[in-house]
Amino acid sequence: MASVADHYRSHLAPVYPWMSGGFDAAIGRGETEIGAIVPDLPGGSCAVDLGAGFGMHSIPLARRGCSVLALDSSAFLLDQLKAHAHAHTLPITAVEDDLLAFQRYLDRPADVILCMGDTLTHLPDRAAVSQLCTLAAASLRAGGTFIATFRDYTQALVGDRRFIPVKSDADRILTCFLEYAAEHVDVHDMLHERNAGTWQLRVGTYRKLRLDPQWLAAALHARGFSARVEPGPAGMVRLIAVRGR
Repeated sequence: MASVADHYRSHLAPVYPWMSGGFDAAIGRGETEIGAIVPDLPGGSCAVDLGAGFGMHSIPLARRGCSVLALDSSAFLLDQLKAHAHAHTLPITAVEDDLLAFQRYLDRPADVILCMGDTLTHLPDRAAVSQLCTLAAASLRAGGTFIATFRDYTQALVGDRRFIPVKSDADRILTCFLEYAAEHVDVHDMLHERNAGTWQLRVGTYRKLRLDPQWLAAALHARGFSARVEPGPAGMVRLIAVRGR
């Protein structure tokens, strides 16, 4: 089975902007989401975007005057972010690395750390999630905020509900099939693409963590955060945690 980084490199990254409805539409949704969750973040703030991709949240943060550290494992997606940041002179530092390595690139405490769009479930196990919570607590200023959105896979889907239509148009169809185990779910991404009038199928598989939102909230509470769980965009869960002063 491919690692998350390999799966994105060989399968998902080239179609990720398309999956997201196009670059401009995705950035617009990110702008709306940033405005809802951190409306009072002042210019000059330090923001960390874990799993930044092509910049759905990094770009809106930078447009608001934040200095952004954008971390992702996909060079392909980060190249798109870098090109946009350079063209528009945005204060974004884009780094290709593991999520848990972000602290080495910080030169001051962060005001906000984001881990959006189901990125958190890409970590291999709860121990890695616990480590990320510890790193967030050590890296945020007092009163700083850690925000994550992710899918709650704790209740296993059965039967044909395991087939998830993701995106389609006249020349491309992406469908996910989910297989559940005790601690994880195997995600099979089935991509049909029309090439010279002929449909071709590519299938890639990677693993996501079945992460209980209340377990995560408790892990953050144990590290000095006040945390709440609420509905997020596109059927995801959103967790907002504020570091104690």
